[in-house]
Amino acid sequence: MKVGPEADGSAKAWSRAPGLFLSLGVAMGAVLVAPLIKGITGASLALPDMVIALVIGILLFPISQKPIFQPGITYAVKTLLRYAIALLGLRIAAGDIALLGWGTAAMIVVVMVLTLLSGLWLAKLLGRDAGLGALAGAANAVCGASATLATATVVPDYKNKSADIAFTVVMANAISTLVMLAYPPLCRWLGLSDHETGIMLGLTIQDMAQVVGAAYAVSEPVGNTAVIVKLFRVLLLLPMVLLVGWYFTRQGGTAGGAKVPVPGFAFVFIALAALNSVLPATPIAEAYLPVKALLVEASRWGMLIAIAALGLGTSLGALLSIGWRHGAVFCGAGIVILMLATASIFLMR
Repeated sequence: MKVGPEADGSAKAWSRAPGLFLSLGVAMGAVLVAPLIKGITGASLALPDMVIALVIGILLFPISQKPIFQPGITYAVKTLLRYAIALLGLRIAAGDIALLGWGTAAMIVVVMVLTLLSGLWLAKLLGRDAGLGALAGAANAVCGASATLATATVVPDYKNKSADIAFTVVMANAISTLVMLAYPPLCRWLGLSDHETGIMLGLTIQDMAQVVGAAYAVSEPVGNTAVIVKLFRVLLLLPMVLLVGWYFTRQGGTAGGAKVPVPGFAFVFIALAALNSVLPATPIAEAYLPVKALLVEASRWGMLIAIAALGLGTSLGALLSIGWRHGAVFCGAGIVILMLATASIFLMR
């Protein structure tokens, strides 16, 4: 008979299993449903599997409230999510970012920070919780749903936090899809060059899929520039998360329930980004690339399971009670990044 820490660890693992399997089932269901929805609605209106997983999870909220599911759901949202975000570092390579140039890189950093701050300011102005402002600001400044989930790890717990996270994820996808169609014609109307259009699309559209869809629909050079800009934004995900954690700690709260606003996964993210910048150019590249592909896919599934768990912990009633001010905070931050990006591009000519 096992006793001590080993027995406790085994008991914890078993207690998490039902919730994790339920979250995994929701994630797998979303992956299966996504192509069916795409076939019905058309490619331009297809929903990402992340949003589908979130919606399915919310619909199953009454089932997920059974005590047997709670440990696994909590583990997925608070721990598995961190592992998945850390593995995002494998998508970044310093060589790609270097192509931007120091001036453009500095401009992107300034625009992103101001967008994050605008989310916090708008939330305060409209009487919303600062946590919502941080989520909306980060989603617009960095990378939509991924940034929302990462930022949630350092936002202190508050009433309806899960509903705010779910709302921000849905808004990020909806607005990304809308601007994917609207911004390329806007760039033409503004008279932007291909290089400037790539910067604009890569900097202002929230999610990577929509960046790719919008930019490569214009031209391949525009697409290449937009992807590099977007990757640079992803590289800044962890610094932005640390900034948010520092902000809330300075306000007297605790970042994600921790005394220090430095999540451990930040160091793994940075280390993997550094490895990904070096290993492809070494003799072991042939062995490294399949491992990288496997880990990137593991990251995708980890985030998918985590967002399914988030949906399982989110009440539909709490979402329906969200008012127009929430939408104004998110859309306001989106307008801020668009205005700042446009002004910066013209100033850099």
